[in-house]
Amino acid sequence: MLKHTLSAALTASLPVAFLGSSPSLADEHDGADDEITEITVSARRVANTRPAGTYASPATALRFDPLTELQSRGIAEGQSDVTVRGGVFENTGFKVGAVTVMDPQTGHYVAELPIDPAVLTTPAIYKGIDNAVEGFNSAIATVTYGIGRIESGGHANLGFGTDDLNFQAIRYARAPDDGIGFQVSAARSDGDGTVEFGDHEFTRVNAQLQWEGDGVQSDLIASYQDKFYGWPGAYTGFASLPETDDTQTTFLLFNQRRESASGWFEYGGFYRRLEDDYDFNRTDFETGTPGSFEHETRVMAIGFQGSRRTGRINWRYGGQLTGDELVCSTDLTNGPFDDRSYATLTIVPSVDVALGNGSVLVWRFGATVDYSNRDSDEVSPMLGVSLERTDPSGTTSLSLEYAQTTQVPGYTALKSNPSGLFGGNASLGRETARQLSASIARDTGQWQARATVFGREDDDLVDWTYSTGAPFARQANAVDIDVIGVEMFITHQWANLDVAAGYTWLDKDADYGSAQVDASFYALNFARHRATLALRYRFADGFEVRLDNEYRRQEENPLRVGDDQTYLASMSFVWTGDSARGLSLALVADNLTDSEFQTFPGTPAAGRQISLNAGFAW
Repeated sequence: MLKHTLSAALTASLPVAFLGSSPSLADEHDGADDEITEITVSARRVANTRPAGTYASPATALRFDPLTELQSRGIAEGQSDVTVRGGVFENTGFKVGAVTVMDPQTGHYVAELPIDPAVLTTPAIYKGIDNAVEGFNSAIATVTYGIGRIESGGHANLGFGTDDLNFQAIRYARAPDDGIGFQVSAARSDGDGTVEFGDHEFTRVNAQLQWEGDGVQSDLIASYQDKFYGWPGAYTGFASLPETDDTQTTFLLFNQRRESASGWFEYGGFYRRLEDDYDFNRTDFETGTPGSFEHETRVMAIGFQGSRRTGRINWRYGGQLTGDELVCSTDLTNGPFDDRSYATLTIVPSVDVALGNGSVLVWRFGATVDYSNRDSDEVSPMLGVSLERTDPSGTTSLSLEYAQTTQVPGYTALKSNPSGLFGGNASLGRETARQLSASIARDTGQWQARATVFGREDDDLVDWTYSTGAPFARQANAVDIDVIGVEMFITHQWANLDVAAGYTWLDKDADYGSAQVDASFYALNFARHRATLALRYRFADGFEVRLDNEYRRQEENPLRVGDDQTYLASMSFVWTGDSARGLSLALVADNLTDSEFQTFPGTPAAGRQISLNAGFAW
């Protein structure tokens, strides 16, 4: 069925997906360096990279990104699922340097990078073949962050807002001197939230050492984050339950990148420890017993990425070895194992063929080998071809590619009790995604645009489902889904105005086999139509207004209360002095329309929030 639907979509539609690039995610001065983009094209995709409800995290700038859908429970910095091209929250990986940072308990915590965004470059969103070589245990996409070069200076920020919000952040850095530099930062935030029992209390501390010299950058990062947040019906979908999630994340990362005339090589490793205490009813204090949902996981990994050119062939490769452990848990007590080893290796050579008249044909082919000591192993092929032509006004490219990727489910799906509030399924196995996509792109400098149409077969995808026969529980079930979609993105930059617009259309056909399923919390909770528009207007010296807009028409879901469509907006007014150093002010408002649209069926939406913050840079 997928092949026929995809053929029809290719004939009837010109797909578009938007690309861009930018040097930094740092939430400072709000200059030209705080936009989010993808690699290869220089353009902004979103306008606001600072939130109204707390300090910025790596997830903040993904909120209105047309290439990634960030689904949040309350504020995005409290808890967020990130999906791409109609996948679910566990299908998107988060990578820092050479290694993908994962959470073996649940993909709900995969975006929990306890790192100051000032440390990171803007993320590249990798899909298809690029995801296969860049990613690890992420079947659909990988959000990849590089580690930026330290620059001397400091920044302090103080903010206040509605609902008794207050937050502070400070950072100090010393650029590499005789090859060595350092950076330290700290941030804290607390507030009552826009709904009853929607309060939060966050703390984050970071330290970084950096060595530079002779085309080599080495980094050592240590981070700790303590997050408590409450949100009614956050995971259960029952708004009457005052749920809380309390996590402590310890993170250590080493990374080294080497550049040379023939290519580059990057390797690194990380250690991550996460303690989690989730309560579906904060009024009933429980600890150490079944039903108190307390967990601790540890993950260690080493990985590498590289590219090397030999003649007309460019060798692109990557790999990662990961070991995890479910150290202790009050509720994840079923299933045959509580530790697992994973490995992946991908090699993708490409061959350039010059056709004349500025045209180049590039063939890419290769395979990924995925291994786990607890699951089946898999070899996944990939093949792609692209045609690029450069003329005096810009570059046009056409591409067609096929990629297969796989991953294995986390411990919450495998080891939860078979029945109850969150029903697990120990028989779940390796998930497989097979995707075919066709794209066209144009870059003229000021104008950038990309169009993509894709079709994907998801086999044994892990979803959490609802049945009227068990109305107070959700169940982990495998589903086979055919997905087709269209992405469109275009941007233009004028002297005082930047505009970026995106559109995504999705359609799904699901088969749950013999499972009794009346509704889906994740796989079938998607936007059939989603449009974004980002505007940044510099209307006077030092003054700028930023506006992010999103319209979405969600697929119908019997569990959702209220409309299946909504308009969301975030706006900020920013003033900076004549110099990059000194005082800056920002008035930020999220959910301007005070929309009550439920991102997750049954979970109340976050209301309108406004904050004023002052920054000082030196």
